[in-house]
Amino acid sequence: MSKEHKKSYKKKRYVIPAVLIILLIVIRLSLPYFVKDYVNKVLADIPGYNGHVEDIDLSIIRGAYTIHGMYLNTVNGNTELPFLDFKKTDISVEWNALLNGKIVSEIEMTEPTILYVFEDQQDTTGVADTEDWSKALTDLVPIDINQLTLKNGKFAFLQLQADPNIDLHLSNVELSASNLRNVVEKTRTLPSNLHATATSIGNGDVILDGDMNLVKEIPDMDLSFSLENANAKALNDFTNFYAGIDFDEGSFDLFGELAIADGYMKGSFKPILKDAKLIGKDDGFLQTLWEGFVGFFKFILKNHKKDTLATKIPVEGDLSNVKTKIWPTVSRIFRNAWIQAYKEVADDDLNYEDATKGADKLNNKKSK
Repeated sequence: MSKEHKKSYKKKRYVIPAVLIILLIVIRLSLPYFVKDYVNKVLADIPGYNGHVEDIDLSIIRGAYTIHGMYLNTVNGNTELPFLDFKKTDISVEWNALLNGKIVSEIEMTEPTILYVFEDQQDTTGVADTEDWSKALTDLVPIDINQLTLKNGKFAFLQLQADPNIDLHLSNVELSASNLRNVVEKTRTLPSNLHATATSIGNGDVILDGDMNLVKEIPDMDLSFSLENANAKALNDFTNFYAGIDFDEGSFDLFGELAIADGYMKGSFKPILKDAKLIGKDDGFLQTLWEGFVGFFKFILKNHKKDTLATKIPVEGDLSNVKTKIWPTVSRIFRNAWIQAYKEVADDDLNYEDATKGADKLNNKKSK
């Protein structure tokens, strides 16, 4: 080999790796921008909504990307409050599963906020569709999700045209869900386990447990939940607007079970008021008169031994036409007052099979 060929060979030996390294660096630096553009395009294509992400970080070695500042809002909303506001979402590949031939991911969301503004959502009728945005968010993670974790989240229902404004919220939401799949099951199964805790308005303690199948337009589920020791005065904006009453003292509990199969729901809710006093010192004459009238019936219908006013409300039906059974609800007020006070626990007398039977019965009627 001549000296000139040797020099040319040495140059190529160093130049080619250098070019490859530079090319990889360029790709690595530009990749977050391509991913960000893709995510923003997915959010922009959701009918009735607009969304955006501020930044995306990639960690190739860890097999992860982190989305910063992702929000989604209604196009026709009257407020600037985002419907979804996810501060930080970390999506990573689970290496243990990858070594076993499975591609699954883990998602950890920090400070996610969901604000359901009543007026904004009413304005989206016929334009926005829950299926559209939920499917779009699922498309951002087109592989199985083995573990979903929410840290310090907030879920809220706001009605801003009410006077005063109604704000029913859960804060400090900590949620863990496992085995979320992007593959539609052919049989009725609830593959995902769910556990969550939160703080309600009035500083009540919330616990939710159950199983779900999220990969459906309307998810199937079998859940039980409890809300304990919430200050009843925190409900005043809601109860004053809808019933013309407020609480001067007392606490509020809520226990329930909920099962949904193929869009058919069966459930029960057990609200319990403890040591409640309705009349406030600053109420006007007519307000005091009305609250006194309500308080008289409360006195008759409460369990004096436990000092509780409670009932158990059954709900059942297709989600487009859920019905509450009035007579059982009323009769159970008397049961709590005069026969036996309701226990402050979820009764565990409903399950997923109850909802499937109801769904099958409804489908049989429609097919005839």
